Amino acid sequence: MTVAEKALRKIIRESVRDAIHEERLGLYEILVPAVSTKEMKEIERKYGSPSRCKRSEFKDMTDWVIK
Repeated sequence: MTVAEKALRKIIRESVRDAIHEERLGLYEILVPAVSTKEMKEIERKYGSPSRCKRSEFKDMTDWVIK
């Protein structure tokens, strides 16, 4: 495999990864339902605000979303 072929494969691989990432983010937007202000206030009243929770109660999923 020539240097040009390797470079082309790398470009294609990165482009496909970018496209999959964009599609995954779009899927997240579709799957996470929108809520009205009234619904959000009801949720906060019922379950509290995230700022009142302990940090240890949360799971950081940034790496899972970004990959």
